[in-house]
Formats: sequence, C-alpha cells, structure tokens
Amino acid sequence: MRMTEILKRRAIPLLLLLAAFALGIFSLTYKPDRAQLSSGVALVGGPFTMTNHKGARVTEKDFLGSYMLVFFGYTFCPDVCPTGLQIMTAALEKLGTKATRITPILVTVDPARDTVDVLSSYVENFHPRLVGLTGSEEELKTITQAYKAYYKKIENTKRPDDYLMDHVSLMYLMGPDGKFVKHFSYTTDFEKLAAELDEFVK
Repeated sequence: MRMTEILKRRAIPLLLLLAAFALGIFSLTYKPDRAQLSSGVALVGGPFTMTNHKGARVTEKDFLGSYMLVFFGYTFCPDVCPTGLQIMTAALEKLGTKATRITPILVTVDPARDTVDVLSSYVENFHPRLVGLTGSEEELKTITQAYKAYYKKIENTKRPDDYLMDHVSLMYLMGPDGKFVKHFSYTTDFEKLAAELDEFVK
C-alpha cells in the first residue's frame, strides 16, 4: 500500500474527531440572543382605549374576568362581517347560560363612518351582548397593532365615500386575564365554534 493512501486513511478519522470536538465546544459556548428565544405564547392583545356603542370610554381592563371574542370589521362590510357575526351569535346562543362568561366584541376598522350611533344600531342585529368599539384613527392603530390585525382602505375613485375596507377576518378568543387563547376563522361552523368555546368556559 502506498504511503499517501495510508496517510489519507489515518487523516479521515482525525478530521472527524476534530469536527466533533469543535461542534461540542460551539454547543457549550453558543448563547442565542433573547430575540431568538420563544416562549411559545402568541403575543396577541394588549392595552387599548376605545369608545363603546353606548358612548362610554373603555379599556382592556373593563373586560378582565370574562372571555372576549373579538372580531375586527365594519358596518358597511358587504359579506365577511355579517357572516362572522352571525356565526358568533349562533355559537353563543347554542352555549346558553355559559355564554355569559364570554363578551362578544366588534372593533370597527372604519371609525370615520362607524360612529357611536351607527354602531349602536348595527350591533342590535346580532347577539344582544355584542359590544361595538370605535375610536380615533390613533386608537384604532393601537388596538390593531396589539392584536396583529391587518386592515386597509380600498379607495373608490368614482364614489369616494363608498369605499371598502380590507381587513383580517378572524375571531380572537382572549382569556379572563386578557391573554390570547385561540383564534377562529369567520367561516367556522357555529356548532364547532360553540363546542370549542364550551371547552374553555366549563
């Protein structure tokens, strides 16, 4: 056997050993940044100040102690919002008395048109305990950022006042402590939604 081949065969195990040693040193000394660490808890929800459909100023603290089922939408919404709120209403009605532990909330993403009076009339079409929230553009920005909720105005060049709003179509379930629990699609079957909500409010 040639000397070069012998040296090659001996060098391979040595290189593998050195690589394993280097990996071990790296694993012992590597410390990831705090930004890379994750607690596994979704960072959804937080402080906000809005005006409810009765004209009263409210914050997230006013809802502590009960679950919140939060939906972002607007009263001029042609389909997504009525569908989502109807499903929410049907699910809460199916829960019966257990639904008293859940406060359904509609946060308008169109505060320019959704005044207190408009919201007050609109929420009457759904669950009797549905709370409508409106506010200034700055207040809306604060709550949507807290909930990671997307919204965008879709301009209508022919009829500027007849615009639409593109927005997130999820229902956010928040716990009695104000922390995020789970989210649901606006197309979730109301019986399935009721069953899942029942698991939390038992």
